[in-house]
Amino acid sequence: MRRMLAFMTGIAALAATAADARELRIAPGAPPAHPSHSHLYSKLAELLPEVSGGALTAQILGPEVVGLGQMKDGLQSQLVEIGNLLPLYFPADLPNMSLAGELALSGREPHAMAAAMTEYMVTCDSCQEELKKFGVIYLGSGSSDVYALLTNRPVRTAEDVKGLRLRSGGAPFSRWAEHFGAVPANIGVGETFESMSQGVIDGSMASIGDLLSFRLVELVKNITFVPLGTYHATSDFTVASTTWESLSPEERKQLTTAANQANVTFTQRWGYEIAAEAKAAAEKAGIQFVEPDPELVKAVEAFAEADKETAAKVAQERFGFTDAAERVARFSELVEKWTGIVKDTGGDPEAIARRLDEEVWSRVDFATYGM
Repeated sequence: MRRMLAFMTGIAALAATAADARELRIAPGAPPAHPSHSHLYSKLAELLPEVSGGALTAQILGPEVVGLGQMKDGLQSQLVEIGNLLPLYFPADLPNMSLAGELALSGREPHAMAAAMTEYMVTCDSCQEELKKFGVIYLGSGSSDVYALLTNRPVRTAEDVKGLRLRSGGAPFSRWAEHFGAVPANIGVGETFESMSQGVIDGSMASIGDLLSFRLVELVKNITFVPLGTYHATSDFTVASTTWESLSPEERKQLTTAANQANVTFTQRWGYEIAAEAKAAAEKAGIQFVEPDPELVKAVEAFAEADKETAAKVAQERFGFTDAAERVARFSELVEKWTGIVKDTGGDPEAIARRLDEEVWSRVDFATYGM
């Protein structure tokens, strides 16, 4: 009888805990097959109860409820409490994040780019002010793998690039294409397959993961791993201010701990694992891997370095940053710092998450951050 009473008491306690748990509405803005859903938001939903002792849980809302283009409205209306916010959709509202996006061509190491972006945003006063004005709190970034040329004809030299019509995912990639004599096409990534199959474009400057995510493995004939940079200007977990204010400092810390781990898991998946899977799929499909001419690689690296100055000019003209050059220098310093840290960890995701906590999040006062 005593055992039965103890059992019933335990069940009642669990039920009370579940009833008291705060369920957060979270939205990746992408379908279940996309890594931002399967390895970013699903990971957060998995980690939240663990780090909070069951006090925090999450309900994932699909893109049919809130897509990436509607994330601003979703957060500000409180339909979504935590959302995947891409500054590409709202550049005028998020100039500091947009500036970091202008430095895409500098990306060479996904974990380093995601960590540099995170430290830059958390430690930058004007960045925090723009987020506060937008009505959100920032909890870190992730990064893609290093972009490559996915084309229907081989590209080995700079001469081979000339005249190619290439899908561009943003201004830095368009500048790259124009510099090397290609024609950039500002086409949504979801439209790449149709555009390439109809001959509108000759290929894409993109993550090799697009071979799988967008079925380009059926069309691409050649891949040239000339380093084109990364997509790292993200706010993976963006918390609505009203939601953040309703949480205790301890709950904010728990949410941030889960977000930090999920961000690193996501970058590991997007930046490394999917890239490896896509490469294997390309080999199986008979896609040719083209070794770029050393002179092309040298020219690409030189342009990426020179483009930092262009990025600063763009930021000054578009957003009025009188200290744009200093901001670019600060971000570049952080990239160098985190490249060294990632190297020291041997690329181990758990070690990188710990270093991010030590270098960034452990120094945050969760009673005042974002307030």
